[in-house]
Amino acid sequence: MAMLLLFTLVPFVTLLSAALQPVGSRPRGFEWPTNPQWGNFAEAYQVADVTPLLVSSILIVVGVVPLSLLIAALAGYGLASLSIPGERWILLLFIAGLTIPFESLMTPLYYQMRSLGVLNTRWAVILALIGLFMPFGVFWMRSHFVSIPSEISEAAEIDGAGPWQAFWRIHLPLSRPAVASLGILLFLWTWNQFILALVLIEDPSMRTVAGALGAFQSQYQTNTVLLAAGSVLIMAPSIAVFLIFQRQFSKALLEGAVKG
Repeated sequence: MAMLLLFTLVPFVTLLSAALQPVGSRPRGFEWPTNPQWGNFAEAYQVADVTPLLVSSILIVVGVVPLSLLIAALAGYGLASLSIPGERWILLLFIAGLTIPFESLMTPLYYQMRSLGVLNTRWAVILALIGLFMPFGVFWMRSHFVSIPSEISEAAEIDGAGPWQAFWRIHLPLSRPAVASLGILLFLWTWNQFILALVLIEDPSMRTVAGALGAFQSQYQTNTVLLAAGSVLIMAPSIAVFLIFQRQFSKALLEGAVKG
């Protein structure tokens, strides 16, 4: 575990050391500066004009994550607990969605969003990401609902609870670790999304915060130090969210391992 932790932290520490080098220098691997330039982060924030991209990313995350969690939870519960005609084929269809390369869907998504009239708006990214996240989200939630003992559903049915009441009052509260962990993954994937926003949104200020890294690249050179500082700034919210909710994420994984 110590070796794995070291292997994981070395790239991040190397990136942080590069971000603290004097502007204009060429960092060479891991080399902690004698005089760390902490002001590089403020300069990177200003050069890349991160504020509008930060607001745009937050709006996209708020649009994607709650709706994706709701749809995935409802679909996963239906496939796990309700007798739906052809449910096995529906599940196989979602599983097949996991095998489709993300890049191969760029062109169809572009024309689909244009036909819906939402191209060059944040809704194009929000709707596209919700659809792309559904195969994994539905499969994740179904796996959790299947692990809930059937006796709980039978007891709720005896007490007069219908499928809707059983979902909201029993199954969903029991699924908080699974919902929280799925929410963490969806947040990370949405926050770090760049290619889809680049294809579907023409206005650079409406894209995700990952697009700010392009401000440090020009036709002839790249400001490596500020690029590293900007990367650390963009990674910080993801790291903070994971650290805050890591117990929920670990709990969901351990529950699935024990019940499986």
